[in-house]
Amino acid sequence: MTETTRETRQRFKSRTKLVHAGRTPSEQFGYVNTPIYRGSTVLYPTFEDLSARRGRFSYGTQGTPTTQSLETAWSEIAGAAGTVLVPTGLAAITLALLTAVKAGDHILVTDSVYRPSRNFCDTILQRMGVETTYYDPLIGAGLEALVRPNTSVVFLETPGSQSFEIQDVAAIEAVAAAHDLCTIIDNTWATPLFFPPHERGMDLAVEAGTKYLSGHSDLLLGLVSANQRWYPRLRATWDAFSMCPGPEDVFLALRGLRTLELRLREAERQGLAMARWLAQRPEVVQVLHPALPDCPGHDLWKRDFLGSSGLFSVLLKPASREALAAMLDGLELFGMGYSWGGFESLVIPFDCRTYRTATTWNPPGPALRFSIGLEDIEDLQADLAAGFERFNTHNTKVSSP
Repeated sequence: MTETTRETRQRFKSRTKLVHAGRTPSEQFGYVNTPIYRGSTVLYPTFEDLSARRGRFSYGTQGTPTTQSLETAWSEIAGAAGTVLVPTGLAAITLALLTAVKAGDHILVTDSVYRPSRNFCDTILQRMGVETTYYDPLIGAGLEALVRPNTSVVFLETPGSQSFEIQDVAAIEAVAAAHDLCTIIDNTWATPLFFPPHERGMDLAVEAGTKYLSGHSDLLLGLVSANQRWYPRLRATWDAFSMCPGPEDVFLALRGLRTLELRLREAERQGLAMARWLAQRPEVVQVLHPALPDCPGHDLWKRDFLGSSGLFSVLLKPASREALAAMLDGLELFGMGYSWGGFESLVIPFDCRTYRTATTWNPPGPALRFSIGLEDIEDLQADLAAGFERFNTHNTKVSSP
């Protein structure tokens, strides 16, 4: 068998790349998967080799064959010059920002950003002397008016966390390019399979491998990929921090990589089926799923994305807290937990009003975010239908969301 290379794999489609990228069985005695390498110390055969740090690996913090397999594979899938791995998705976000900023800088961050990203900007970066301006995710080319002489970064997340606004990436990238700003995108919702970040002009792309790459809710992992210009600086920043993920987590992520597209396509199918079903429910005022034609931003999603995942939100009619609790507490198949992208279905209530600063979040009633898993869709719908019955029964005293 002749092993493929990144160059030869360019003619293959994404599923074939996912199966073969990052694997070199000839280096592993013919075994299909790169095994788990645990270790800190790397031995050198001679004094000269040690002095020059001559060798593929020099120390455990610099990587192992296991981590290199995932870095190499992810770079290929994302269209990146290079990738680094970190212990969590949030660590990937903070590393990307720290790669691009310095004291005295000003950065632009979408108002719909993942809340822990916002917390990092408002605490650690603020203490470093970096000022953050949050912008309306629908601003598009209007971002130009917010750029200052010391602006260095634009941080995007599309669709927006929880509220699912779709940004005009092309317009924002054009503003960034005109002012030589570093563009960073949190691409966890779509993954590079449904939104190729560097092809769309992003300098750094952040991914929570905890979600769809893992696919099984049993690991924490973050990835940051970079284009040719920014990869050396990203790698140097990563080297300075040595934020190394655990080898078992990397191994499980590699295993998840091989089936990523199959699972993501099924998540897309399941998510759309559930979103369309929910749109017909009388308790639902609006479904926030970018792939639905009547969702705000659908045209931009259709232009820029190659698919959708199983995560979306719904806005309910006005209801009391008791009604919402009755609905959620009695669910059998939907768990309540702060993650997504696994094989199981999840739901959480959310409210953006307390922390949005550039936009106003004013839903008609409670808001719910769903992650649709791999259960039979009819069973999931029956579980929610029973939940809506409890919701209606208890909704005798309506309060504001």
